[in-house]
Amino acid sequence: MTEITETATPLIESPGTSSGASPADAGTAAPWWTSGVVYQVYPRSFADADGDGIGDLAGIRGRLDYLAELGIDALWLSPVYPSPQHDNGYDIKDYEDIDPVFGDLAEFDLLLAEAHDRGIKIVMDLVVNHTSDEHPWFVESKSNLTNPKRDWYWWRAPHADGGVPNGWRSAFSGPAWTLDDTTGEYYLHLFAKQQPDLNWENPDVRAAVYAMMNRWLDRGVDGFRMDVINFIAKRTELIDGPMPATDGGSPMGPQIHAYLQEMHAAVFAGRPGDHLTVGEMPGVSTADAVLFTDPARGEVDMIFQFEHVGLDHGDTKFDVRPRNLPALKQNLAHWQTDLAETGWNSLYLNNHDQPRLVSRFGNDTTYRYESATLWALVLHLQRGTPYIYQGEEIGMTNVRFDSIADYRDIESLNHYREAVEEFDLAPASVLAGVHAMGRDNARTPMQWDATPNSGFTTGTPWLAVNPNHTGINVAADRSGERSVFRFYQALIRLRHESPVVALGDFSLLEPDHEQLYAFTRSLGGETLLVVANAADAPLAAPLPAAVAGLLANAERVLGNYPRQSPGASLRPWEATLYRLP
Repeated sequence: MTEITETATPLIESPGTSSGASPADAGTAAPWWTSGVVYQVYPRSFADADGDGIGDLAGIRGRLDYLAELGIDALWLSPVYPSPQHDNGYDIKDYEDIDPVFGDLAEFDLLLAEAHDRGIKIVMDLVVNHTSDEHPWFVESKSNLTNPKRDWYWWRAPHADGGVPNGWRSAFSGPAWTLDDTTGEYYLHLFAKQQPDLNWENPDVRAAVYAMMNRWLDRGVDGFRMDVINFIAKRTELIDGPMPATDGGSPMGPQIHAYLQEMHAAVFAGRPGDHLTVGEMPGVSTADAVLFTDPARGEVDMIFQFEHVGLDHGDTKFDVRPRNLPALKQNLAHWQTDLAETGWNSLYLNNHDQPRLVSRFGNDTTYRYESATLWALVLHLQRGTPYIYQGEEIGMTNVRFDSIADYRDIESLNHYREAVEEFDLAPASVLAGVHAMGRDNARTPMQWDATPNSGFTTGTPWLAVNPNHTGINVAADRSGERSVFRFYQALIRLRHESPVVALGDFSLLEPDHEQLYAFTRSLGGETLLVVANAADAPLAAPLPAAVAGLLANAERVLGNYPRQSPGASLRPWEATLYRLP
């Protein structure tokens, strides 16, 4: 494996023939996603083709060559279905159409065909824990107590004390129950009140969902990212218990495995093609994940878990704690180790619900390039399927709007209102939490160039563009001496061509070190070593013995600084990949 270098005109040499085992030699014919990379698009904010200020499918289609050049294998679309947009598309009123703001089914078919022409798969967002309160199913369900679809949702009479059925709280503030005046009963919504939860204990609900999924697969889509899919199974003993349930914990019930196995049998089993299924699952453990992702069980290919992105939360996500590198390293290593024999990891540090990784985990000013590429190397060299969120590949940062009025996300707006109006907290301190952790950090428009609306739209963008787009944008990054985009290209190529990157064993080094992030990947006699200094300060030589001893005669493969002698002091946010003799 020869060195991959970075220059203004990139010279990225082929890693050549690896001395490691092939995927088949590693035990089985590995699915495409073990060596693949998925790119997430938030359609409202990616590219606007018609000038209305909202991104659309035609805009995405116009940027497919950019994504193909990056080298990704699959494109995950956040929801594009018809929606009242209370939660930016995660409140769906029709599962089988396209919202006119994004286009129509004909435009979707064009996107699908042109993506496939470029070797890019399309993964849809599946949101079936809840619907919109405008979905025809819910409109029928709430019409009267005897409607055939009444039991398609969770309805309960008021508690004996006249209040809500239990103490569950919505993820977006307030109780998870809303009273329907027409029928005098409460309906459950784990998220916004406009997002009533489906009752998966009703077999008719499950059959309707599976039929819908099959029709999208028949149309040609390549899989699903499943929104909060573990919540479809509810702990009914808490809903129907004699006392209100308390806040905290997961509502996930034990039925979840049976539901996912039934889904797999009804939708994927026997269907030609290798479709991707990734389940977003808040609150699950590694023991849960082994069961969910064991291929023999027929549930999902991988999950999104949230332990590592909760380590800097205090009492709430907006109560920000300083980054703890040892805790982060050890948590990610825990997932690597526990899923090593059975199962598979997804690898991510940001998405549409998380702040920008370079602002959260790195230094988004002085060392923006270095910290963006450090975390890219650290993440992509672990075992699992990497997910790139739009703009990550050019080092986009958080935004700091001056007023809460500039924000659009329902979670941030509800949090601010509750904290300021109900708990009498200082507006400035509440806004600081939104600056750090608000979901709009990830949802500002994609920064294509330095023009007034960053090349995203010719109209007025639905959410303001980050003011720093004049310096941080695709055009500037790709023409610069140091390009985050080209670094990501190199990492994707490594995963495609190197079995040890795709399938090798993981071993964390120096787990308690406050600056050093180092680990090895090994397969079939080949070992790679990642050495990274995740700090603004240099890390003086000699490096810890567990790392220094491996660097003798090590061959550099990729780095974010010019070459220096292995074992020398590490510069701020320096990250290097080595091949060991």
